[in-house]
Amino acid sequence: MGMAAAGGYGRVLWLHGSGQTGEESRAQVAPYFAAPELASVRFSFPTAPTSSIPCYGGEVITAWFAIPEVPITARTARDEKEVLKAVERVHEMLDGEVAAGTSPSNIFVCGLSQGGALAIASVLLYPMTLGGCVVFSGSLPLSKTFAESIPSEARKTPVLWFHGMADGVVLFEAGHAGCAFLQEIGMHCEFKVAYPALEHTLVDEELQYFRQWIKDRLSQGTGVPVPSLSDKMDLQ
Repeated sequence: MGMAAAGGYGRVLWLHGSGQTGEESRAQVAPYFAAPELASVRFSFPTAPTSSIPCYGGEVITAWFAIPEVPITARTARDEKEVLKAVERVHEMLDGEVAAGTSPSNIFVCGLSQGGALAIASVLLYPMTLGGCVVFSGSLPLSKTFAESIPSEARKTPVLWFHGMADGVVLFEAGHAGCAFLQEIGMHCEFKVAYPALEHTLVDEELQYFRQWIKDRLSQGTGVPVPSLSDKMDLQ
């Protein structure tokens, strides 16, 4: 992230899914925040490094950490050392944003698929309460044994989790289990499942809800009312 920050500004770190790039995510997500009323919300769209993925026949793609199998289920085990290395990189970005003057309560970590998995892992292990975490079609990439390592401040970060019931890449059960774990440890996790036909993709309905959720959190965090937008925007 690393941008000069002013108080009250929202900072959103978006982590893409494996095989994607930050620029592809920017093209899909940024237009939802293009209205003048949302000019204070700034995004960062980093791109993951590339690596050879055995379960894809050795294909070299962008990935935050190794992919053990597809589809991802509620029982899929990851190489937690790789996950924690990726978490460290995200924490460096967050530390830089805080050092630049952004209030942690105005910082949001969000992501799709593997990026969503990295987002929730990064938030759970961060020593501060952030504005929020939003997971799109993701899963929890760490075993439940790490629960005792979760700082008390991290448990106060609100989570919004979207998952489609027709997802064939990260199964619905994986998302449900992740959110259930968060609720077990006392975190507030809103699990949006009103998408029975949603597959492994982002859709307009999710992104509109996401936009409003971010606006609401920023309004609560700064005490400054954020003007409401009409439900439909003229998207480029």
